[in-house]
Amino acid sequence: MKINTTRFGRVDIEQSDVIAFPQGLLGLEECQQWVLLADAENELLGWLQSTTHPEIALAVVSPRRLLPGYQVRLSRQEMAPLSLAQPQQAKVLVIVGRNDRSITLNLKAPLLINLDQRLGRQVLNNADQPVQYELQTLQPLKKIA
Repeated sequence: MKINTTRFGRVDIEQSDVIAFPQGLLGLEECQQWVLLADAENELLGWLQSTTHPEIALAVVSPRRLLPGYQVRLSRQEMAPLSLAQPQQAKVLVIVGRNDRSITLNLKAPLLINLDQRLGRQVLNNADQPVQYELQTLQPLKKIA
């Protein structure tokens, strides 16, 4: 299947690559079908591309690659929609942003993905985490627009 994107042009994906976010994302509730794309220039960076809205692609990273001690704390009820046997099976990603000073990571509202079920959910981390954690020393991420 082919999807049109404004950032990457026309992209060929398999139906099995699509990740369903039944509740959408915060502020993007209408976007429920996404595909995860690798960044050609930065191995730390990925892109969560909407399959239905060509103009919506979110830069994402695995927070544990940058912050090894990062933890997501959730209730069992919040995990239930992902159909995970063990919470550790969830792929955890955070959305990358930018403010006036630096590149930021949204550690408060991570994305959890059950890769086997192709099912995702954005959650609110019960741990005391910032919405805009500033990265100040990682040069490779500075090219994000």
